[in-house]
Amino acid sequence: MPVLTRALRAAALAALVLCGAPAALAQAPASPPPVSSFFTGSPFGEVKLSPDGRNLAVRASAPGRRDYLAVIDLQTNGAKIVASYSDGDVGGFEWVSNDRLIFDTREKGVGPGDMRFAPGLYAVDRDGSDLVKLAERSMAGRTEGEGKGRKLLPWHTFLLGQRGAQDSDYAYVSSIVLDTSQKVHSVELLRLHTRTGFAQSVPRPANKVQGWLLDHKGEPRVASSFEKDTITLHYREPASGEWRTLASYPAFGNGRDALAPLGFGADGTLFVEARTNGDTTAVHTFHLGTGKINPEPVVSVKGYDFDGGLVTNRTRTLGVRFRTDAVSNEWFDPEMKRVQAAVDKRLPATVNVISVPAQADSPRVLVMAYSDRIPTSYFVYDKSTGLLNPVGNSRPAIQPAQMGTQQFVRYKARDGLEIPALLTVPAGARAGKLPLVVMVHGGPYVRGNSWGWNAASQFLASRGYAVLEPEFRGSTGFGIKHFKAGFKQWGLAMQDDIADGVRWAVDKGIIDSQRVCIAGGSYGGYATLMGLVNDPELYKCGIDIVGVTDIGLLFDNGWNFESDLREEWKVYGMPVMIGDRVKDAAQFKATSPIQQAARITQPLLLAYGGVDRRVPINHGTQFRDAVMRTNKQVEWIEYPEEGHGWSLEKNRVDFWNRVERFLDKHIGKGAAPQ
Repeated sequence: MPVLTRALRAAALAALVLCGAPAALAQAPASPPPVSSFFTGSPFGEVKLSPDGRNLAVRASAPGRRDYLAVIDLQTNGAKIVASYSDGDVGGFEWVSNDRLIFDTREKGVGPGDMRFAPGLYAVDRDGSDLVKLAERSMAGRTEGEGKGRKLLPWHTFLLGQRGAQDSDYAYVSSIVLDTSQKVHSVELLRLHTRTGFAQSVPRPANKVQGWLLDHKGEPRVASSFEKDTITLHYREPASGEWRTLASYPAFGNGRDALAPLGFGADGTLFVEARTNGDTTAVHTFHLGTGKINPEPVVSVKGYDFDGGLVTNRTRTLGVRFRTDAVSNEWFDPEMKRVQAAVDKRLPATVNVISVPAQADSPRVLVMAYSDRIPTSYFVYDKSTGLLNPVGNSRPAIQPAQMGTQQFVRYKARDGLEIPALLTVPAGARAGKLPLVVMVHGGPYVRGNSWGWNAASQFLASRGYAVLEPEFRGSTGFGIKHFKAGFKQWGLAMQDDIADGVRWAVDKGIIDSQRVCIAGGSYGGYATLMGLVNDPELYKCGIDIVGVTDIGLLFDNGWNFESDLREEWKVYGMPVMIGDRVKDAAQFKATSPIQQAARITQPLLLAYGGVDRRVPINHGTQFRDAVMRTNKQVEWIEYPEEGHGWSLEKNRVDFWNRVERFLDKHIGKGAAPQ
């Protein structure tokens, strides 16, 4: 079944901005919102309906206190905090049954370099009673007395991230098996009783199992193992419990033989994401008896790989939740189509993504509403009464009138390849003389942002900048041709795609060609530096956030601790997708910023984390020392306790304040006339 993309509002609203918006939209308040409105913690986080839809669990926070877990009785509207700590924040959670929840913790105020505790694992009844600690938080070993006479599960025990049966006190959790270098060797699956703490391991089908999938009844049915460069899928027979092999395919390169299990329908049908005949993946059913994929797709979207999952309850497969230009639902079930239409009529300014509880007779569904200008808000919709009740707003300080308008666009690269991108323009702005920040996503072999409210792009738009976010070749989500076109193209065609996006925006009359800055994190930081090298006339400045500066260091980081990159990725994936460190040594030298540092003369902001294991700080310090020999317009930022990005609120606010001043000086209102 082919479906249409869901962010058609994006094109319409963006057209209003670029062509001249009505006064109500065009006039934004004179004073932009403070940095903290974008980058401090949200007061309202995860939200989940109980299996019967009678209660709503919410992770929330309040000034001066840690994140807590609360349960709202939707029949009485009474609320109760069921878990709260003075030395930690409630993290993820899931309903175990109508009466019980399982959750973990986190430390929002502690950077990765100072972190001493694991998430732990706890369970509690919805009225706050029978709180049980199930797994250690201390990575050093057991804390005396906290197990109440029983042995706690080890610190490397985690929530599975799947709904499960939700009809007893049992839940499935994962337990990481570490190798001698403290990297993940395999993942065990445990069946855990959330009141007694008793846990039993599920037999593994292979040595290095990396993932598990529960079926429609909440039982383990599929496992994936990873050996060298091959992924193997295993199926557990419901009657005997024996494992057998379903399929094997190469782990790297995203070839045509690859398939990804999405889940089981209510009748036991296995749905998979697969690329059968065309360039993009689609949803198919998989015949468990023959081991064959049904070639007729269940859901396909022109121009996009399927990226999402099933929406089911205990009795029916209702539809899918997936991402094209935006995240939305597509329903198979007629009743859910009617529910979607009713919700959309009540909330016409947003994309409204619906989640359903496990029990089919539940009268309520959960609605997540968002747009490019409106941060995520949650509502509960009662199907029987038609009442739509607000639950909470993730960013209450944000005023939509001050936010930019975003459009999903496509432009042609110099070799004819079509490049998708997001373009955000400031509220009330008219095309022609806008300064531009090109935000390059990390990865690079991942999908960037989709249409919707994003803190970084909206912060920049609130300061008067247009923002372009290109999905350069090598990005996932747009078909195998687009993906593989990025192989071994670091600093080459991938870089050209970004520059061609800037020239497209100039040719369209949207931006001022003399006021363009390039920015990004990780690979995006690398692309920032190579952009300044390859196209010095195009970019007036650059912002490198934890960026790779020496491709060779990805293979051997030369630092005093282990990289968190998998050894299999280094041995089998990187030589194919990035390049061979011996055969492609000359290319690595030509496309590593550290070797080209003397060519960068533009103003540069460099920001790195002191305990980054993905891109260790020596990438930053060595490049800083090299570039500053010939460039005196370099600002260096180091957050000693941070890793691969900024986890601490104070550092996020500090960093974006610095970005604001840097951009204003070089391409903003404070820049010298060109």
